[in-house]
This record gives sequence, structure tokens and C-alpha cells, in this order.
Amino acid sequence: MSDIAINFSSGLPTTVLPAADPADSAGLAAALELSGDAQRAAVAAVVAASPRFLAGWAELGDLGRDTIERYAAYRVGYHRGLDTLRANGWRGSGYVRWDAPTNQGFLRALVGLGAMAAEIGEQDEAERIHTFLLQLDPTGIPTT
Repeated sequence: MSDIAINFSSGLPTTVLPAADPADSAGLAAALELSGDAQRAAVAAVVAASPRFLAGWAELGDLGRDTIERYAAYRVGYHRGLDTLRANGWRGSGYVRWDAPTNQGFLRALVGLGAMAAEIGEQDEAERIHTFLLQLDPTGIPTT
């Protein structure tokens, strides 16, 4: 008989990102109550004050003035999100599910990046992002 332990896995691990600072969330909520250029400027101020705030980057991408500005904000949110995932135990595989509200800023940035990549003709990038999203959450990411 062997003394080596056998570990049975229940499948791929799931990573859930920690909650954002409540002050960042409150600042974003207040910014989103504004309209037009004031709203975008207020969201940009929240992101500038807290550049690791993933929901802020996703919102900034949503409010971008053109495709390239949106692409850039979403890309920063995506890369900041990868850093945050790695800092929280994600090792390049496993689930990052939409049903965890704290994951949604990263996932929204990734969805937006894919959409903007397609819009600027980067089809290979758009396809890689689509595949990555399905790997992160096979149940699907809402598009609305």
C-alpha cells in the first residue's frame, strides 16, 4: 500500500474576484447619475483615482466617444482584470463566472473588447476573445 495521497478534483477551479472598495462603487454610481460629457468625465475621474477598479474601466469603455477610445478602455480593463485574477489564484485556466457580481467588471471589459475588436476589423482577436469568454463561463455571458 502506498502512502501517497490521492486527491480527486471536482473539475476546474472557479475564481471569484474580491469586492471593489465601497467608495469606488459609490463614486461610480454617483457618476452614472450624471449625463452626457459630465457623466463620462466623472467616470474617468473615478477610474483615475482607482485604476484597479474593473467596473470603472468597463463603464468608461461603454461611454467612450468613439470605437478606438472604447477599445482602449476595455483593453485596460481586460489587462487590469488579468492582473487581479492572477493575484487571486487564477492560473490561466478555470472558470470566472458571470453570476459572481464581482467578476462582472472584468467580463464586461472583455465582452466590450471583443466587440470593439470586431468593429475595427480585428476578427482573429474577436474570435479569440469569444472563445476565451466561453472557457471562462461555458454557460454564456449575457450580451445586454
